[in-house]
Amino acid sequence: MSVASSFDPRPTTDDSDWLIHRYDSVASTMDVASQLARFGARERTAVVTAEQTAGRGRGGRPWQAAAGSALFTTLILRPPVAVHRLSTLPLIAGVAVSEVIEQIAGSAPLLKWPNDVWLETDDATGKVAGILMTSSLRGGSVDHVLVGVGINVLGDAEELPQGATTIQAATGVTATPDQVFQSLLERFSDAYATFVAGDGRPSLSGWLARAALLGEVVTLEDAGRSRTGKFVGVDEDGGLLIEERPHQIHKVVAGDLVRGPRVARQPE
Repeated sequence: MSVASSFDPRPTTDDSDWLIHRYDSVASTMDVASQLARFGARERTAVVTAEQTAGRGRGGRPWQAAAGSALFTTLILRPPVAVHRLSTLPLIAGVAVSEVIEQIAGSAPLLKWPNDVWLETDDATGKVAGILMTSSLRGGSVDHVLVGVGINVLGDAEELPQGATTIQAATGVTATPDQVFQSLLERFSDAYATFVAGDGRPSLSGWLARAALLGEVVTLEDAGRSRTGKFVGVDEDGGLLIEERPHQIHKVVAGDLVRGPRVARQPE
């Protein structure tokens, strides 16, 4: 079964040494990249498409955008770090995405832990990008990591699911998905080099400088359980730090972050 409607049998290499597989349409760049990685695709391989028909984000949530309006890409990496040191990579990727948007549109995005990128629109915020990371192990070591990135570039927010926006809608700046892609490869190359040089523990100051909801009361929901407190930062491995009571700080490594205390359901 074919994984794509169009495939270039001669993938190209760009100036920053990324091997690029370009498609017209795929179900999911993560699926294509996973197949390539299993067959030995090298470090710094990128899969990019003009359209995704079954894109997904964190938790299997669908990622929807019209063909040609967004950047859909997955990066294949083989980082020489221990498995438990991969946890900062989504945050580092978020900073790279933010730097791309700042460079292209001149607007400073916010980063919502752990993997969303927001832009302010009319006194509100809209999700403009998301990051999805998966890893595959071999003998207890990292075999490969897939970093999926979706960025809404063109079009009106009304064309997207509620709460989402595009670079064009939020900033008025028109760029092409390919321009965003080339900039992302450049920015992510620098971020990834810092990640590897730091053995998976790079500085997270760039992420904290852009952190959405920092200093606010938030609720972290995971598998039907919730924890409410003040969002005070992240630790060196990217875990969320919540102060539930004065001087009582808990680290959280997974879940959905929402603003404010959880509202209890009223009995019907």
